[in-house]
Amino acid sequence: MKVSGFTFIRNAVKFGYPIVEAIKSILPLCDEVYVAVGKSDDNTLELIKSIDPLKIRIIETIWDDSLKEGGRVLASETDKAFQSIPLDYDWAFYIQGDEILHEKYIPIVRETMLKWNSDTKVDGILFKYLHFYGSYDYVGSSERWYPHEIRIIRNNKQIYSYRDAQGFRKNENKKLNVKPINAYIYHYGWVKDPHTQNEKVKNFHKLYQPEKKIDELFQNSSEFDYSEIDSLSLFEGSHPKVMNDLIELKNWTFDHDLSKNRITIKSRFKRIVKWLTGIQIGYKNYRII
Repeated sequence: MKVSGFTFIRNAVKFGYPIVEAIKSILPLCDEVYVAVGKSDDNTLELIKSIDPLKIRIIETIWDDSLKEGGRVLASETDKAFQSIPLDYDWAFYIQGDEILHEKYIPIVRETMLKWNSDTKVDGILFKYLHFYGSYDYVGSSERWYPHEIRIIRNNKQIYSYRDAQGFRKNENKKLNVKPINAYIYHYGWVKDPHTQNEKVKNFHKLYQPEKKIDELFQNSSEFDYSEIDSLSLFEGSHPKVMNDLIELKNWTFDHDLSKNRITIKSRFKRIVKWLTGIQIGYKNYRII
């Protein structure tokens, strides 16, 4: 069984993406990792080159920032990396620049890929998610956060990145047939110092809307307001080892009163339905088989 990793990135240093940690977290499972590195305003390219020259394959790209419909440019960059993977690979492990695989899940991920490797009806592997918010101590606990997503796909070039690179589809806009795995992806996209987070969110919105409109929205904002959140829970587990240095370098404070929440009636209804029936109401970009 041959496994490749793939991802995309631009301005990782400028916007505080833990892309090095993301790539290192999946390296033990991958023979190679293909990285589409967009032309950046910082030393992102040098950063990626420094990870592991024997296993990292870099595709230098220029983002088409005119692809603003639904953040399509993100899917375009994902496809560039995926299409670069040679055909002799069986699986492709996708990791985004702010996602980390905990090392404790490496054995089960490897076993799952081996188990379904010869079953071509299985297009991908569906992971659970933990979304950290504000600091490394809290995770989102409301229904606003996506609970699952596909992060391993078969190396079938009919598969492509969907919408803004949230998930995948295959030819004729078909959902992928997936097998769920009892393993989590740790998402750190909402854990940065308030100034960097504000700049990152501002830049992210520019992928969807005209820059003039974004400047108007953020003209009086220099720091991200982490207090505007509906519901959080205290994280009591361990972080992936590759995140240890970043966690030690944390230079801001975020405290949250867990007794306060702003969960909407709609979210409460979804939670009750899930508790009673086990059914997750909402958008699902996959088909569990």
